[in-house]
Amino acid sequence: MVRSLSHVIGFDDAPFPAQHRGDVLVVGAVYSAERLDGVLSGKVRRDGMNATRTLIRLITTSRFFSHTQLLMLQGIALAGFNVVDLHRLHQATGIPVLVIARRAPNFTAIKQALLHRVPGGRRKWALIEQAGPPESVAGIYIQRVGLTLAVAEATIRRFAIHSVIPEPLRTAHIIAGGVVGGGSRQRV
Repeated sequence: MVRSLSHVIGFDDAPFPAQHRGDVLVVGAVYSAERLDGVLSGKVRRDGMNATRTLIRLITTSRFFSHTQLLMLQGIALAGFNVVDLHRLHQATGIPVLVIARRAPNFTAIKQALLHRVPGGRRKWALIEQAGPPESVAGIYIQRVGLTLAVAEATIRRFAIHSVIPEPLRTAHIIAGGVVGGGSRQRV
């Protein structure tokens, strides 16, 4: 039997208007087993390049850092195309990283947008390629660094209580949407 991880922080960004060009709220829901233990928050630049650095700071300066066994992200990018360097995040924190998406990403459209409309798009596309192809697990798509497919699947199933999306991500999504007053962008 594969053991799942129990101390998880799930990160998601808050909704923002299409014309918004500033900072965007990012929320981390900290879970100890099936219990919400805390909330982290910070801001990253819309389509910027500071998501990895911001997440590293939020995690390593939190009181939950020493207990955290897994970082979950709702997609590889926050605040539009502020792409997270999964390998750097894992190396800087020593914590495995699991990216979750409800649907398989449309890499053709993402590459076109990055290369033709987003500052630093080539570097951001390279980070997406470096993350590897998404794997289908438990009804969702994942990318992972620092953990096996079996442990990723066991952890997803443990935390997929009310949805196919694990509770740390679902909770981060709800909090981020509620804090900015925009409600949820989509059902989670």
